[in-house]
This record gives sequence, structure tokens and C-alpha cells, in this order.
Amino acid sequence: MRATHRDGDPNLTPAAMIARAEALRPLLLEQQDEAEVRGYYSEQIHQEFLQAGFSRILQPRRFGGYEFDVPTFFKVMVEISRGDPGTGWCLCLGSGHVLPLASHYSEQAQKEIFGPDGDFRAPHRATPNGTATPVSDGYLVNGVWDYCSGIPYATHFMGTALVTPEGQEPPPGKMIVVVVPQGSYTMLDDWGDGTTLGLQASGSHSVVLKDVFVPSHYTAPFDWLSAEPLTDTPGLRLHGNPMYLGRVAGFYQGELVSVQVGAAKAALDEYECIMKTKKTLLPPRVQRLEHLDSQRSYGMAMGMIDAAEAILMQVGEKYMTHCRKAVEEGIPFTVADDMRLWGTLQQAGRLSWEATELLFRTASSGAAKKGQRLQRYFRDLAMYRGHVSAQIEELAPMFTKVQFGLSKGLFGD
Repeated sequence: MRATHRDGDPNLTPAAMIARAEALRPLLLEQQDEAEVRGYYSEQIHQEFLQAGFSRILQPRRFGGYEFDVPTFFKVMVEISRGDPGTGWCLCLGSGHVLPLASHYSEQAQKEIFGPDGDFRAPHRATPNGTATPVSDGYLVNGVWDYCSGIPYATHFMGTALVTPEGQEPPPGKMIVVVVPQGSYTMLDDWGDGTTLGLQASGSHSVVLKDVFVPSHYTAPFDWLSAEPLTDTPGLRLHGNPMYLGRVAGFYQGELVSVQVGAAKAALDEYECIMKTKKTLLPPRVQRLEHLDSQRSYGMAMGMIDAAEAILMQVGEKYMTHCRKAVEEGIPFTVADDMRLWGTLQQAGRLSWEATELLFRTASSGAAKKGQRLQRYFRDLAMYRGHVSAQIEELAPMFTKVQFGLSKGLFGD
């Protein structure tokens, strides 16, 4: 369903946008339990998000967006995730992919996809789980894409597919990203209510396409991770904003890590409540707030979380700087630059996880009970810790090879 209302204030500032996210924290906290059961946030919260304009943070002004920057987007997602990490994940991965759309698709495609009101939200499932068979003026697309976070309130679906001529097996080569409007895909009921350990409110349902026709201009080559050099894109020419060069490795990891930082901050909030309301188990029984062990855990976690947030925000600024230098100074935003942002953000994710694990194991067993917020935050962060993009040891060799010119990066060899 297309959005019918939002705040279109042309004088809105990034700080005011962030304040809108902070103001929603009480409502997000209140609805955590029901969001987990449902698998995604409520219609009430969806309307609040529409009114706040969160899905338009990175959207071009030409098509009804605010065209703020990447650091603003990250900070808003941190604050939403501090209210509920699952909801933050759902919102973030449904709202962030306006950046590659505005970067890599033609003017005609953008006009049609954004439409007259500019309402656009879409997950992008980067793994090529489908096939695209060439036909006249487009492709017939088939496949099942799992983990399509943000799909419950999406207006479109973006999926990576292998171009596969009829009667042939998928080749190892050409990948495209198809943009499919709501109504042309099916969302499966396979998320929430205990189907996974954590992030049960993230709306990460599977999407099915069966013989769906996608016109050629609704597709783009999926070279966003490997194109070299990258100094020009359709979006840069159309909008004149260097942000629309559309590198995605660092940005996509930033989407995930902004949720982790928010989740860790939420865990610290909950630990503070525990310190102020509970006493130590062993004598002398004192308020946890007054006990050295609790003070130590809180202080260590606070430092790690503050460091994680600082890393996240610096990477957001570096992303914008790389884009600006590519356009204004002719210094390409390279694959190695992008991979380095990804690797830096992994450290922020690691710090968020380690801080929350410290808080969880020192909060007493009561925090592990079903329905306890700290338990939820621990589970949500554990889901990220198992995410392929968070595997520091596995991906570090790739980052090294890209740095020394021995590899073109993910999907690039």
C-alpha cells in the first residue's frame, strides 16, 4: 500500500530527524513483545515511521526525499534500534536500499519506481537466489529469496538474480538486481513467533517470484561491489550528489551495525535499570548500583558501546568523503576503500556484541527469563554475530587480497 501521508517539511534538519527517532523509543519498548510474535512492527508504528519520513532520509529531493547523508541515516537507525532491535533491523533494511536505487538505475526507472508520491521501501537480497531469463524488453524472473528483511511494509522487492537463457543452467557470471513492485511477489509466512533465536521482529520473510516479467530498465548489473574504477553512475548524473555513486559493501554493513549499536545501547539501558532496582545475591547485600562488580561491568560495556558508535559514525563520514573526493577531486572510490569500511565496521559490531554479552552474563540469571528485555537484546545480537558479513576471521583474507590487488572482492573474481 502506498503511503498517504508524511511530513514533507522542506526545512527539516538531520538533528530534528534524529530527535523524531529518539521520541519513539517509549512506544517501541512498549510493543517489543507483540512485534516478536507478529514477526514485524505494528501498523501503528508503521504510520509513525511514515509520518517521520524515515524511509526518505537518503532519498533524492527530486523524488520526494530529504537527501540527507549516510551518518544521519545510521544515527536514526541506532535510535530506533535502541527502542527495539528487531524493529530497527526491519526499518533499516527496508529503508536503506533507496541509496543503490537512486545510484544505479536510469532516470526513467526512478521516475516510475518512486512514482508521484515518492513512496519507496525495499529489501535487497544480495545473494543470487533467482534466475532471470531474457525475453523481449526484459526478463522472466523466478526464485525464492530468504531473509528479505523489511518486506512486510515494502513497496518493492530488490533481488539479485543470475541471467540464465532459457533451457540452460545458471552461468557463473552475469548478475542483475531486479526491482519488483508490490503485488508481483509473494511474501511467505516464515518469520517471527520463535522461528529463529533472535531478531524475530525484523520482518525477514522469504519472497517468491514465479514467472514475473521485469522490464529491462527495472534491472541493473550487480557490480556495485566490484566495479573499478567508480567515478560515475546514472544517479550521480541525475541528482548531482556524490553520495549517489552507490558503493554498497561498507554501507550495507553499516546498516547492520547501526542496529547492533542501538541494541547494545538498549542493553546498557536495561542494565542500568537492573542496577537501580536489584540487590546483589551474596552478602553483604547492597544495591547493585553501589557494588564494584556491577560498576565495573557497566563502565567497561559503556566504553565499548561508545567506541562502537564512534566507529560507525566515522565510517559514515568516510563514506561521504570517498564519494565527494571521487567526484570533486577525481580520486576513485575503490573496491579496496569499500572493503576497508566493511572491515572497520566489523569491529564496531564485535564491540557491540562483546559489551552486550558482558552485561548479560553479569546481570544475574533473572535477565535470561523469557520476556526479559536483556535476554531479547542478547538474542538479537547473537543473530548478527552469526551473520556471514560479521565473520571477521573468514572475511579478513578477502580484505587483505583486495588491499594488495590480488582479488576484486566479493562476487568480483
